[in-house]
Amino acid sequence: MRRVLGSVRARATLAASAVVAIALAAAGAAVLLSLWSNLSGQAGTQAERTAREVASRLAAERTYTNLSLDDEEPVQVVDSGGRLVAVTEDLERISGSGVDRVTPQAPAGTSGDDDDDKADEDEDSLEAGEIGDASSSSGSATIDGETADYRFATVPVEIDGQGTFTVHAGAPLTAEQEAVSTALTVMLIGFPLLLALVALVTWLVTRRALRPVEGIRGEMAAITASEDLTRRVPVPDTHDEIARLARTTNETLAALEESVERQRRFVADASHELRSPIASLRTQLEVGVAHPELLDVDGAVEDTVRLQRLAADLLLLARLDAGERVADTRLDLSALVREEASQRVGDRVAVCVDTESVDAGPVDAEPVQVAGSRGQLARVLGNLLDNAQRHTRSSVVVTVRRAGEWAVLGVADDGAGVPAAERDRVFERFVRLDESRTRDDGGAGLGLAIARDVAVRHGGSLTVRETPTGGALFELRLPLA
Repeated sequence: MRRVLGSVRARATLAASAVVAIALAAAGAAVLLSLWSNLSGQAGTQAERTAREVASRLAAERTYTNLSLDDEEPVQVVDSGGRLVAVTEDLERISGSGVDRVTPQAPAGTSGDDDDDKADEDEDSLEAGEIGDASSSSGSATIDGETADYRFATVPVEIDGQGTFTVHAGAPLTAEQEAVSTALTVMLIGFPLLLALVALVTWLVTRRALRPVEGIRGEMAAITASEDLTRRVPVPDTHDEIARLARTTNETLAALEESVERQRRFVADASHELRSPIASLRTQLEVGVAHPELLDVDGAVEDTVRLQRLAADLLLLARLDAGERVADTRLDLSALVREEASQRVGDRVAVCVDTESVDAGPVDAEPVQVAGSRGQLARVLGNLLDNAQRHTRSSVVVTVRRAGEWAVLGVADDGAGVPAAERDRVFERFVRLDESRTRDDGGAGLGLAIARDVAVRHGGSLTVRETPTGGALFELRLPLA
């Protein structure tokens, strides 16, 4: 039960049914109130018409002794002294008209001072034979043993020489009550049927609308079970949110597939790169154990250093892939360049910090402040210098300049350069464009990949282009602090 109520289809059906139920209840109440008000108004009009007819006859005949009253509707005639002088013959009980008596009273010889004063007041408001404005009220009456609810109308009439008489007449509300009862019965039967129809339609429409979602869920479950990231979820032939969800899911699966494939290649390449120095080192050590005089200590140290550098590169890439937060330290890029260049005294080609370069711009005398990790930026510069040293013929030039809101560090060599078609691929991991070069002569193909990852995580970029002499110029752009 909890699983059913927890589904989107069930919640949508319940919500739609609740809204429709509230709307139907409000509409039904409004209809019943309006119907009762209109029918009650009609009964009041009928009661007023009956009262005015009796008042008109009373004004015309100037006496109530021969007044004929309807036996089916309650009518009372009261004189100026408050005495009931005429009433419907079979009236047994009445309430709500203002006069509860049902038996006529004989008129007295004189009405007394109070009656004369009341007659004088009525005469001030009504002229002889004039019928006044009607007022209404609700009550009940019993005629010939049958009790019913009535709408009463009260009409005053002035009789010349006799004072003001008041006529009370009622119209039954039985028809109105039956009409309201019938309407209520229809609503009590029809509203639940309509509500059930709404719930059924909502359930079917929601199921149809969510069918693609179930297909996406099922396919995702199958992908998870099979671990086959080449599969894709079905995209419905619509232009709604579900279709966009399916397309986004497929894009996520494609990115995940690419990431997993990249990780697999990385692990395979790392294993391959590690295997070579480890195998070489093991061979040299085994030879040294068997023949100490043949031990190549320099070669073993070189392999160990290469292995240490490769392990450090792999560790740094792992930290970058894990989203390690970059330190927010302000540093002078120009000073960093001068410091790193001064430490490379044993390089094959000397590193020149150019202060007069027209193409790239000089190393600024003023500090070029950037924010980031000093160690990682120094690693980027070292990797760029190592790459330039491996490919240059006679010179390596480093420049630092400002370009708007950017600090630009350039490392240029006069080697063969990087072909235009390979200028993006060169930053991929374990990529070496010179395949004929041995691993002993070059790196593992991680230096430029590390440099670009560090640049991106510092909010910058690393690109390569051609120098005027045909060599390669690597430019690192970082936002100024």
